[in-house]
Amino acid sequence: MSFKDLGLLSAFADRCERLGYVEPTPIQKQAIPVVLEGGDVIACAETGTGKTAAFLLPILNRQVQFINKKGLRVLILSPTRELTTQIEAACRQFMPKGITCAAIIGGAGYAKQIQALKQGVNILIATPGRLMDFMEQGMINFKDLDTLVLDEADRMLDMGFLPAIRRIVKAIPEKRQTLFFSATMAGEIEQIAMSIVKDPTWIEISKRGAAAVTVDQKAYPVAHEHKLPLLLELLGKEDFDRVLVFTRTKRGADRIAHILEKRDLKSNRIHGDRSQSQREAALKGFKAGKTRILVATDVAARGIDIDSVSHVINYDVPVVPEDYVHRIGRTGRAGNTGRAITLLTTAEEHSMRAIERLTGQAVERVLLPDFGGAISAAAFKPAGNGGKPARSFRSFGGRRRR
Repeated sequence: MSFKDLGLLSAFADRCERLGYVEPTPIQKQAIPVVLEGGDVIACAETGTGKTAAFLLPILNRQVQFINKKGLRVLILSPTRELTTQIEAACRQFMPKGITCAAIIGGAGYAKQIQALKQGVNILIATPGRLMDFMEQGMINFKDLDTLVLDEADRMLDMGFLPAIRRIVKAIPEKRQTLFFSATMAGEIEQIAMSIVKDPTWIEISKRGAAAVTVDQKAYPVAHEHKLPLLLELLGKEDFDRVLVFTRTKRGADRIAHILEKRDLKSNRIHGDRSQSQREAALKGFKAGKTRILVATDVAARGIDIDSVSHVINYDVPVVPEDYVHRIGRTGRAGNTGRAITLLTTAEEHSMRAIERLTGQAVERVLLPDFGGAISAAAFKPAGNGGKPARSFRSFGGRRRR
């Protein structure tokens, strides 16, 4: 099946082929025809499976009729600055001449964003906070809006963003197309989503909360005081080519990044306290291969689209199980395989069990005797769909014994 077979105009299908997109992914095959028809959609699919193109291509296809006409017709909301700029880049890649788009994000200067709004942008990609700023200044006119997209909808609808989302939804036309796309969708978030959409088509490519099948997952039980030595041991391995290290706190990310720098390991960090220019420079350097290791909080779990991330290391287990799915989804993208390693203390075992219940998948515990790890009794109880985590004993470079 080609993109043209999905109902896209020849110009869009040809552009996809020129950019190297020949065979639509499963989410694209199911979502594109429905979006073209104008219906509301709630779609869940694994990270790295082409969700952005699944809504952008049909939206741009429908907007062709308005070429060279002013007026804001499409609003795309995303939870992070990185994801917002990523969507903007994809939009510019696919959109035809005569259609304009712009991104407005916090942490960046107002001048260019104000200029884009005054020029009459057609497609606006925004983080909720900065959008609310411009709405309060009376700089956003929603009268022509016909499409609302919430990307990473689960995070957009959690309690942190929900008040802003409700105000935005109240300000836009009631007659519109609403599209929700995410890799995870908790039950309470689903109820909120249903209050915003109208008679939606549900598209589920994989089990909600499922981790990408292209990612090999392991958990290394470790004593808390041995976490850092184990991390350094892992990063010293030759096949750890381009690594994302996730921490729970901004302070933790800073601490680890400073230690890596002192050991002459090419690294950088990204979190909410860093300026937008610092975040962009960190991502650019990581993507270009100038830095091998990027230390990040969950601000990056939904905003990094780099095909060649070899490893994701969870230095801290995330408290929110859905965040684990998004973290490890930064590797094993675009058909590549990847590895995800979690450094697991006894105190974090309950959080790991919650992750296994969400994904329905047991994560193998690999015991490394040199690092003081211990596998708790909980690791032997059935997880999610009844699977039992495997137990392995190995040393680096040695043979494994089950």
